[in-house]
Amino acid sequence: MNTTERDAAYVAHTYNRFPVQLVRGAGAVAYDEQGKRYIDLGAGIAVNTFGFCDPVWADAVAKQAHTLQHTSNLYYTEPCTRLAEKLCCATGMKKVFFSNSGAEANECAIKVARRFAYEKYGDESHATVITLKNSFHGRTITTLAATGQDVFHTWFGPFTPGFVYADPDHPEELHTLAEQHGCCAIMLEIVQGEGGVRTLSPEFLEAVHRVASVFGLLIIVDEVQTGNGRTGTLFAYMQTPLRPDIVTTAKGLAGGLPLGATLLGPRVEQILIPGSHGSTFGGNPVAAAGALSILDRLTGTLLADVRRKSEYIRTQLEGAPGVGEISGLGLMLGVLPLRRTAAEIAAGCLGRGVLVLTAKDRIRLLPPLNIDDRLLKEAITVLKGELAQ
Repeated sequence: MNTTERDAAYVAHTYNRFPVQLVRGAGAVAYDEQGKRYIDLGAGIAVNTFGFCDPVWADAVAKQAHTLQHTSNLYYTEPCTRLAEKLCCATGMKKVFFSNSGAEANECAIKVARRFAYEKYGDESHATVITLKNSFHGRTITTLAATGQDVFHTWFGPFTPGFVYADPDHPEELHTLAEQHGCCAIMLEIVQGEGGVRTLSPEFLEAVHRVASVFGLLIIVDEVQTGNGRTGTLFAYMQTPLRPDIVTTAKGLAGGLPLGATLLGPRVEQILIPGSHGSTFGGNPVAAAGALSILDRLTGTLLADVRRKSEYIRTQLEGAPGVGEISGLGLMLGVLPLRRTAAEIAAGCLGRGVLVLTAKDRIRLLPPLNIDDRLLKEAITVLKGELAQ
């Protein structure tokens, strides 16, 4: 059997894969088994921060793999503690819990918020978390419940209770929900990635700050996709007035290895105690070494370059034939096609050697942060051609 046949025979059919097998890559370029070249504008869904097989990242990972690959969290390891220090110093947060994925990071955030409320009120009367319609927070039972899209609330019930959903287009709903329910937190994405690359408005973010202050709620910002330089700052909330109590991240943090992180601010830094939470692989030395190699290079110069490339893409596409609205921040952009569906555009780009993603009715662009200008220009030219058809 070839790879496609073996996949059909043995891999659970949970993905509608593109009809291509990638076999190797370097930077923003990948190749299939026939040697065809593809420019990657997806970065493994915002995971490959510096593209395929980045040599600095690969050397850091290999060195750690040859030193100490795993110990469990019963012992101290330097990469884990150094990574926690770097994240806290860069954000002003106080503690970090490491896990393996964005869903796990969000599960941890929800647990922290509920235990915070339990300690405050002495019972579970304020366990409800306000999330947003059109949000996406993961695929575990609880993070599916937190996700504000009805399409995800089927098949697997009963779902974890304790979530209500505010409409980002109607900021006044936040106050109503907080008033009607015993709430402990508001959880949001600055840019709703899986929800169509929709950026929350300044008016809505102001309402979040106001309602959280009035009702004493924690603010949880899900930076699983928007974090680690993707939106032009280390985290997207840094472009807003919000000062979250909890920040979650994953995807691009370790540059291609599974690593999630839940950052805890001063109000909740002591909530987790021995036995209250855990992860066998969380803070794994190899994944942490990869993450350190990523964060070390997210400099002001690199982030300014992310913003410059974002502006280039917008300038090239705004007003171009077949292009509607452009949304998002940094190198997390959504393009609304007017003449064909997003799926048709993605298939056309694939045929012409460019990898793009979709999110609802939009093309989603998530290129490596250091993509070469020449490759970016070539890929955007192909995308423009497909959009114009």
